[in-house]
Amino acid sequence: MDKAILRKWLKAGVVFQGQFQATDAGTPQGGIISPTLANVALNGLEQQLTTALKAKLGAHNLRRHKVNVVRYADDFVITGNTPEVLEYEVKPWVEQFLAVRGLTLSTEKTRIVNIAEGFDFLGWNFRKYSGKLLIKPSKKNAQAFYRKVKGVISAMKGRKQEDLIRLLNPMLRGWAQYHSPVVAKAMFTRMERMVFQALWRWAKRRHRGKNADWVRKRYFVTIGNRNWVFGTTTVDKKGNPFWLELYPLAGTPIRRHAKVKGEFNPFDPIWEMYGEKLRQERMLQSMSHRKQWIRLYMSQRGLCALCQCKMTKETGWDDHHIVPRVLGGSDALGNRVLVHPGCHVQVHHHGRTVVKPVFDLFDHFVEA
Repeated sequence: MDKAILRKWLKAGVVFQGQFQATDAGTPQGGIISPTLANVALNGLEQQLTTALKAKLGAHNLRRHKVNVVRYADDFVITGNTPEVLEYEVKPWVEQFLAVRGLTLSTEKTRIVNIAEGFDFLGWNFRKYSGKLLIKPSKKNAQAFYRKVKGVISAMKGRKQEDLIRLLNPMLRGWAQYHSPVVAKAMFTRMERMVFQALWRWAKRRHRGKNADWVRKRYFVTIGNRNWVFGTTTVDKKGNPFWLELYPLAGTPIRRHAKVKGEFNPFDPIWEMYGEKLRQERMLQSMSHRKQWIRLYMSQRGLCALCQCKMTKETGWDDHHIVPRVLGGSDALGNRVLVHPGCHVQVHHHGRTVVKPVFDLFDHFVEA
């Protein structure tokens, strides 16, 4: 990374509500740049630890001790088969690695535990039950989320049901989707029950003179085999009526996370194709991105941008960035094309050039 640019950026100050504020103490904890700066500072931790332990213990002993590193920004977990190797070999090395960068381990967050006891990491609890590893939403994360939801419900005492649903849905959907790759069905069901109880208290508080049956019919309905659905009929911007209901946490599908290669570097051009593949697999779950692919497919008339041959379900397709994202390319449709998987390999590994297809307007009218 260009350290001169980084230094200037850190000292540039910020403009907040039209007022300039100097940045004398770096970046705030939780700021959007913090994870990037943490990645810059801790870059090389995994590789250098492996190299140091391999030189000291030997390659065979390193595998036997099962020393591995998992890092996300400034949070990381290091595994080992004995507490001794972690206490006397790994921890001193990490402390020395951080000291060079002006950093220290947090005494509150740093601890050595047995996997049978479990530990929390990134909002999840990792623990082995009878020898089987299960990853679940952590109790601390669930409690913090419920307090947030409950606070929103309490603050909306005098607001309409529609406003409350619109405010809660992004929160519920975001939390559920974050935990959807792990063992979270039981937690989703429990959280949905707790949110329902909070909403029931909210509804009864608004109509103290009405009985429970009246309140239920006013705010809750039965849809198919789902009872007590919190929803209401409202209108869109064009005045058309539509049904608006609370996001069903228990109905969130569980989709297991696909492992990402440890050496993957999103800022390295040689990993551009691998990064495109990862994004494409994740985008398959999004309706908005599927609509983007339909637009690209129609604009290319169903033809590969490189070989100009037909793309079908059998041939498959890849979403390619003409100007790589690592070189400043955007995710706009003008910078993306669909190509065959084989053509995608030729572009990235054999230097083939792909451009945005442009069709003659006269041909367009003839085909129409």
